Amino acid sequence: MCLSGVLASLSYAQDDMAIDSDSLQIDNGLQADDSVQADAFDMPEGMLISEDDLMKESANINTLSEGIGESRVLSYDDSVLVSRLSRIPTTIEMPLNDVTRKFIDSYSTRMKSSVAIMLGAANFYNPIFEEALERYGLPLELKYLPVIESALRPSATSRAGAAGLWQFMIGTGKRYGLEVNTLVDERRDPIKSSEAAAHYLSDLYDMFGDWSLAIAAYNCGEGNVQKAITRSGGQEGSDFWSVYNRLPRETRGYVPAFIAATYIMNYYCEHGIVPHDATLPLESDTVVVAHEVSFAQIASKCHVSVDELRAINPQYRKDIVPVDYTLRLPAGSIEDFILYEDSIYGGNAKGGLTSGTRRLFTENVESTPVEQTPTTTTRNVYANNKKSRTSRSTRTRKQQQTRNVSVKSGDTLSSIAKKNGTTVTKLRQLNGIKGDMIRPGQKVRVK
Repeated sequence: MCLSGVLASLSYAQDDMAIDSDSLQIDNGLQADDSVQADAFDMPEGMLISEDDLMKESANINTLSEGIGESRVLSYDDSVLVSRLSRIPTTIEMPLNDVTRKFIDSYSTRMKSSVAIMLGAANFYNPIFEEALERYGLPLELKYLPVIESALRPSATSRAGAAGLWQFMIGTGKRYGLEVNTLVDERRDPIKSSEAAAHYLSDLYDMFGDWSLAIAAYNCGEGNVQKAITRSGGQEGSDFWSVYNRLPRETRGYVPAFIAATYIMNYYCEHGIVPHDATLPLESDTVVVAHEVSFAQIASKCHVSVDELRAINPQYRKDIVPVDYTLRLPAGSIEDFILYEDSIYGGNAKGGLTSGTRRLFTENVESTPVEQTPTTTTRNVYANNKKSRTSRSTRTRKQQQTRNVSVKSGDTLSSIAKKNGTTVTKLRQLNGIKGDMIRPGQKVRVK
């Protein structure tokens, strides 16, 4: 068995998934009858993205290359697939039936090239997804929902206007703390959107008590799932398959696609799929910028290209980071940013801010700033920009002084770190704090 921690998504014509309705069988409690039509579902939009479009993604253009190995097409009997699905360590039910089988066949044959690309990209995204899910105590297999939703493309936008890896609509995104304005769309931020998605999925499971229904509700909304349960008799213990006929067309294909995606993630080796090699930095740090700054200005001093900045900062729509927002950099570029911070802000690099751009941002409304969530994959490193720089010797003497602050209501480790020019990691080390819990009145050492 080849457990990879990755997954993929792909391009195929919808008629490739056509199923003979006479042969449809659901082996999870749903009896086939004349209301169960095999062609009565649509493909999730994330599964209709072509291989070429996947490679046009800014995070993939210069960071993925074909893996070394021979790609082969291998197929297996139902009994083998059933056995493999049963061995996936998850609390989410993974039944095999005619619908899920068709999705598995598509992943493992027609979509092999796209799967290989997504396997490479997932090396960067999966640790971010896993950490957010772990914080809420959710099954880690939910990290494959972005494969179905967006084909792991932060730039993805659906016909309905959902955006980002986790495909949040603006309203739902704002409900879970994601800011959207002229310059910033945090639905495309891998870390913040993953935190929002984990929170949302946790709420959905609390509502329905069943992961198949929670996953369906993530796709079509909790209201539509509740209506399907009611129209199906509202019986206790309902699951996806018992309300299948009452769900929207796309949602009928959504849960089977998720099951198939989880399968191919675990067993891509057995199907002869060779993942792409990835060079996108697996570790990045963030700084808070003291002035509006363009990607071009940052790239000129930090040994990083504009394309790389776009790849790891997909939330910035115009290649501009507004004041007091976080900028993600490859770990090795953080020192450059801090060292050359004044010249970066004051530089005349091509692509700097214009008065028109500033006006667009300041006139924009409905922004709800959200705090950066600390993760081990991306450490929060806050740069303390001062109007006048002290000498190196003076700075060293100040760093040697011990200083404490009193925690106020609403304070977090991140906000305290930002105010005091330090990092969350450093605060944890200085105070012996293992998590993020602090309380009003507590003394926290910042130096």
